[in-house]
Amino acid sequence: MLSLLQQPWPWYIAGPLIGLTVPLLLILGNKTFGISSSLRHMCAAIIPSGISYFKYDWKKESWNLFFVAGIIVGGYLAGTLLSNPDPIVVNPRLAENLSGFGIYRYDGTVPADIFSWQQLFTIRGLVMIVGGGFLVGFGTRYAGGCTSGHSIMGLSTLQWPSLAATICFMAGGFFVSNLILPYILAL
Repeated sequence: MLSLLQQPWPWYIAGPLIGLTVPLLLILGNKTFGISSSLRHMCAAIIPSGISYFKYDWKKESWNLFFVAGIIVGGYLAGTLLSNPDPIVVNPRLAENLSGFGIYRYDGTVPADIFSWQQLFTIRGLVMIVGGGFLVGFGTRYAGGCTSGHSIMGLSTLQWPSLAATICFMAGGFFVSNLILPYILAL
């Protein structure tokens, strides 16, 4: 059983399990799935201020904070107790391509040659980590939700804005990964 949990699950198992959270949340409490709104709830709870955006009854949505805490605890437990001791397998063509950008280490979930404290203080790391984080935060606020909220919850409940947001997420991802990322990695 442990070896089963340590291996990546195929899309046809993991995808439906993620998708089943939507009807489960709707049936159990008429709740919607989304992660980005939890930051608003935390700010409303922690920072009592005169900002109208944070003036609402955040306690009605406190279940979302427990949900996010469960994601964090579950991710930590999975990363420490269930991590696969085998090295990450990377397609040889991809490894050859990335080696041209100085990326050789695949011993973690993400390449340490890009995402590490040492890399944060380089131009490439600053653009990737800080710039990327800013764009994700800005995009989440601008789109009215995150990829999980729109692409999982919004599409499953047939919301037109979620379809438009998901198409834009995908198009932006294809565009950046194919046309912009090679220039950032070359920094």
